[in-house]
Amino acid sequence: QVQLVESGGGLVQAGGSLRLSCAASGRTFSGYVMGWFRQAPGKERDVVTAIGWSGGNTYYSDSVKGRFTISRDNAKNTVYLQMNSLKPEDTAVYYCAAARLKYSIISSYVAPGAYDYWGQGTQVTVSS
Repeated sequence: QVQLVESGGGLVQAGGSLRLSCAASGRTFSGYVMGWFRQAPGKERDVVTAIGWSGGNTYYSDSVKGRFTISRDNAKNTVYLQMNSLKPEDTAVYYCAAARLKYSIISSYVAPGAYDYWGQGTQVTVSS
């Protein structure tokens, strides 16, 4: 069992930055692929980014590529999402998720169904 707790959400103006954190407890954190998803009202939960167990492999959705950066610190059992140049359309609840190793390439970890554990979510609101 893995417990995930997100933090760092809030209200920010367009063009601003936020850094989300996801602290994990339970089983060995380094053995999991970690992902960030987001869900806006009335929309599906979509992948934002994912990172392999070593941090060497990453995936970004086209909508955030070049603006968001995912990283992980396995010694601290924490994954981060640095969000820069935020836009109003980035407004959503952001979820951290952990997946046991199932696939060989990071881009396979884009569907919510690939993940085994989820955090409770943190709200990010970007005002125009």
